[in-house]
Amino acid sequence: MNEKNHVGLWNRCLEIIRDNIPEQTFKTWFSPIIPLRYENNTLVLQVPSQFFYEFLEEKFLDLLRQTIHKVFGEEAKLMYNVMVVKNPPTPVPLPSHSGPATSAKTIVEKAVPRMPQISELDPHLNRDYNFDTFIEGESNKLSRSVAEAVALNPAKTIFNPLFFYGASGVGKTHLANAIGTKIKELYPEKRVLYISAHLFQVQYTDSVRNNTTNDFINFYQSIDVLIIDDIQEFAGLTKTQNTFFHIFNHLHQNGKQLILTSDRSPVLLQGMEERLITRFKWGMVAELEKPTIELRRNILLDKIHRDGLQFPMEVVNYIAENVGDSVRDLEGIIISIMAHATIYNREVDMDLAQRIVRKVTHNENKVITVDDIINSVCKHFGLETSAIYTKSRKREVVQARQIAMYLAKNNTELSAAKIGTLIGNKDHATVLHACKTIKELREVDKTFRAEVDEIQSALRK
Repeated sequence: MNEKNHVGLWNRCLEIIRDNIPEQTFKTWFSPIIPLRYENNTLVLQVPSQFFYEFLEEKFLDLLRQTIHKVFGEEAKLMYNVMVVKNPPTPVPLPSHSGPATSAKTIVEKAVPRMPQISELDPHLNRDYNFDTFIEGESNKLSRSVAEAVALNPAKTIFNPLFFYGASGVGKTHLANAIGTKIKELYPEKRVLYISAHLFQVQYTDSVRNNTTNDFINFYQSIDVLIIDDIQEFAGLTKTQNTFFHIFNHLHQNGKQLILTSDRSPVLLQGMEERLITRFKWGMVAELEKPTIELRRNILLDKIHRDGLQFPMEVVNYIAENVGDSVRDLEGIIISIMAHATIYNREVDMDLAQRIVRKVTHNENKVITVDDIINSVCKHFGLETSAIYTKSRKREVVQARQIAMYLAKNNTELSAAKIGTLIGNKDHATVLHACKTIKELREVDKTFRAEVDEIQSALRK
């Protein structure tokens, strides 16, 4: 085989792949791939990011393997070269590029002349909430990767709408603003708008009162990138939902990007019309989980560094270990400690940190042990604690054991293997399966979710 002809052969692969998947999926996941070389029976493909590579491996590995074997031969192997994309340091639009895909330092832009706008629009973005100030960890890695993909190519990926959900303070608003800010840097002509669901509802109510509903709808249908925060606040507001439904449809059908945030997943949005929930799930639904200790530590260090402060490392570690649920809580603790240190003219030390943390968090961050969890679960279900440690396969015992494992994973820093050892002497795979099972049940069964939350609340008392 002529190894220099790898581009032509790869194009033949693309023709086969294109016939086997939807066109939009092909454009999103295969058009950006660059065939670098074919040597020693190995095809090397360049992909834009680690997330891109992982998604290909998870969703399209069999299709890729079969196609490459068909075109390049059964002996062909596949390797990836993952680009490291660095954002430009200043928001200067990059020159247009006519090649088939992006490189590490260029971004594809169509040479479209800027059209006069309906009116200049304030996007209402918080510019401090950008990708540079968003600290990445395991709990938000996927969400950040998807957010960056959308920011680079708004409405040109399969992530439309992009729906972020998670507890308060985990970074949903930050990430939504970061997307809008990056889009305005790369595509200054686009009409980007960030708005809370509450303000949207107030504007809609005013438009009804003033008989200007058509103007309200026309304005929102002119937006290129619409970001709505806390969409759960539409619950029970039937007329607002109906109006948003038509705005959503218009924007989506006309190739505009929608980004939504919520404190819960779409399936748990009570009081929301089913047709809206269905649309929320059209694109990508991504959860931002509560930050791990490592991520909390990195967030604290970044905040301290940006503010030019000096904190002993033992203080940083103490805060990270005892203030767990929210990034806002972490930043609030830093502000409180600095205020006390300044007003009372004292050093930032462990004594001050412990006093502030205890005062602010009260019992929210009580240390919870596996024994506490087992006792609470068994008490809730009327079981003897010894039942958890038996090999019983009775449904109520199995479920209690799984809930205990799920709560242990969420409330302690223990590894899955350690949790398994302490709860029934099970292996780590059993623990991971239990956590997945309980998480899925919580999302589809409101009664079950309430039971688990009740046990969680009891643990905090």
